[in-house]
Amino acid sequence: MDIRELLTQIRANASDRQIYRDTGIARRTIKRYREWTQAQGLLEGDLPPLEELVRMFNQTLPMSTPPQNTSSVEPYRAMAKQLVDQNVEIAALYQRLQERGYSGSYSAVYRFVRTLKPQKNKNGEATVRVERKPGEEAQVDFGYAGRMIDPETGELRRAWCFVMMLSWSRHQYVEFVFDQKVETWLRLHRNAFEFFGGVPGRVVPDNLKAAIIKACWDDPVVQESYRECARHYGFRIAPCRPYTPEHKGKVEQGGVHYVVRNFMGGREAAQISRNNREVLVWCNTTAGLRIHGTTKEKPVVRFEQTEKVQLKPLPQTPYDLAVWKQLKLGRDCYVEFDHAYYSAPHRLIGQPLWVCGGIQQVRIYDPGRQLVATHERALRPGERKTHPDHLPPEKIAGLFLDRDTCLATASGIGPNTLQVVQALLDDPIVDRLYTVGRLLKLRQKYGLERLEAACQRALAFDDPAYRTIQHILKEGLENQPLPVIFPAPIATTFARSSEELVGHLPGGEAWN
Repeated sequence: MDIRELLTQIRANASDRQIYRDTGIARRTIKRYREWTQAQGLLEGDLPPLEELVRMFNQTLPMSTPPQNTSSVEPYRAMAKQLVDQNVEIAALYQRLQERGYSGSYSAVYRFVRTLKPQKNKNGEATVRVERKPGEEAQVDFGYAGRMIDPETGELRRAWCFVMMLSWSRHQYVEFVFDQKVETWLRLHRNAFEFFGGVPGRVVPDNLKAAIIKACWDDPVVQESYRECARHYGFRIAPCRPYTPEHKGKVEQGGVHYVVRNFMGGREAAQISRNNREVLVWCNTTAGLRIHGTTKEKPVVRFEQTEKVQLKPLPQTPYDLAVWKQLKLGRDCYVEFDHAYYSAPHRLIGQPLWVCGGIQQVRIYDPGRQLVATHERALRPGERKTHPDHLPPEKIAGLFLDRDTCLATASGIGPNTLQVVQALLDDPIVDRLYTVGRLLKLRQKYGLERLEAACQRALAFDDPAYRTIQHILKEGLENQPLPVIFPAPIATTFARSSEELVGHLPGGEAWN
């Protein structure tokens, strides 16, 4: 703005406040210009040419500097325009300029941005602002935040921004993530509640296009997970109607859009872990200590002094991040959950079961919501968690056999059984593990004592084979007297004496 425009506003009786908003000139200086304009008789009539006005200024107000015609931001025009086109907040734009050597004032940046992006008059329908009591409500927003570096791979990845804002104080929690899984959505809620140190009465999520939010709104299976989280923390879910973001306008304007325009505005790509550390500082300083446009107070101050004590206390234990899914039990008696397999009773094959997966355990419920199985959470994809009693008894023979188990079982039956089992397992050519399993299973039909006696009889005949022992038991021969085995005679090399043996030698007698 040049001096003629300034005098034009003064002659039009514009207030000092209005002139300050338009020009950024201090009110004390505006007052001096008003007095000078009146003393020079410039309130009425035609204004002199610009050169004459500047000469009058220099002669009558030598200690004053006429309004500049060139903005101090002009050397940074290209960068400022680029950030304005990216919808970066003026506060963030001012900070980015300072990082690159700008030493001018914030008001100069504000005026310069207004020349690049004039304000539009918004004449629309009337709206009604709804305010909430302290601790009554939190609004959440979840949206795209740009690309960030994955610390594990060093690659740039699409990142998402989660914002939970307390409706009364406007204090907020922000976290960046790489996915929109149900587990991530629930974990973000848990982290936000721990950040605030309490739980609001209700949470207002939007029906966003992000899969997790859409799932929580439309999909009753995934919504069950969110319900479980709400029951644990004691808050009510109050989702917006589709296509009505104004129902959560507080976080809509101060949420992801504000984070992207202010915190992320003009930043270079960084690791997501670094951004998550720095954004929490930003929440408590830049965002938390600003004078909020609506409340006219600092969000952190309102939170600490009033709203914090109105939140519900956190439960004694954190939420287990339980994810609910409805899955059909396969013919192999397993359900596949999160790329691992968990068994359930075979009587429920083909039925839709409810599976609740937490951090430590996976619980399976029948269609009537009765608990039928509990497993430890698998540690790697493809792992199987099995309870033997879930499988059909007639189908599990040999399924859990191993050498040590067979030897231990045989030892508990008796020494003869152990000797037979050891001989079968020591076969260097044929793997007889399953044969041993069938042999040991004979104890269920005939009893331990009969099996031990049958093994003793088989060993006596030097025939410790499965079919032999089975035949002995079937015919009831295990208690028959064992054969008497006489010791073999001692073998001798010669039947005659040594004298007779050497008689044919010279000087001796011949023998026949």
